[in-house]
Amino acid sequence: MRRILLTCEYDGTAYVGWQRQINGLSVQQVLEDTLSNLLHGEIRVTGSSRTDAGVHAMGQMVMFDTDSRIPPEKYPFVLNTLLPRDIRIQAGREVPPAFHTRFLSCGKLYTYRIINSPHGSALWRLRAAHVPVPLNLDAMRKASGQLLGTHDFAAFQASGGTAKTTIRTLDRCDLSMDGNLLTIQVHGNAFLYHMVRTIAGTLIDIGHGRLPLDAFRQALETKDRLCLGPTAPPQGLELTRVEYPEEAFVHPENLRWHTGDT
Repeated sequence: MRRILLTCEYDGTAYVGWQRQINGLSVQQVLEDTLSNLLHGEIRVTGSSRTDAGVHAMGQMVMFDTDSRIPPEKYPFVLNTLLPRDIRIQAGREVPPAFHTRFLSCGKLYTYRIINSPHGSALWRLRAAHVPVPLNLDAMRKASGQLLGTHDFAAFQASGGTAKTTIRTLDRCDLSMDGNLLTIQVHGNAFLYHMVRTIAGTLIDIGHGRLPLDAFRQALETKDRLCLGPTAPPQGLELTRVEYPEEAFVHPENLRWHTGDT
């Protein structure tokens, strides 16, 4: 058996999320069904992150095991002729049997996009949240610095999270404005369930003046979810990149697994 690693990009609008569910079509189900038909046998895939309904990805990493001799680099060409147009495979490679997409990742970059204009956008309606009231970008940038470093992010986790620890390290939370498009990029070692959307929702409320500048600090100190803003809408969120140490592609058995949630 060979372990194949794919880089998967998808528009999550039509799906109930990454993970296979009984209440609708998931990205995982589409990939598994397509691979099973292609390889004439049951294939199960494991993703690096369990994105929610409506959430998108540019760099979802997906692994599966097969005895097929199809060259790994050929999978994008073959699968993209079979998959729906809102799912695309961008790269394929073979990895050691001990490699794991989820438990060996060392960093993730998430992007959250907001259209900050009175009337929204027809073109961005499925890729960005709409905030009609002007935001105080300076206040949002000042507040975002409180997130950097290693903290207990228990207040940022929604119910249903399965992480064994809520300690996370963030080393980047950048905000940039291009016209009326506000982009928030958050980079860290791992993330909790709804953590990025909670950060985005809180930044929006800080930008509106509904929450104080030290809202993040209060939440980190008290672990009280009520210190934070609402969970921002899913369509603004994108899993942009998943990172692995080089050792993961050579001797993954030497690495310690982690239990990051998303």
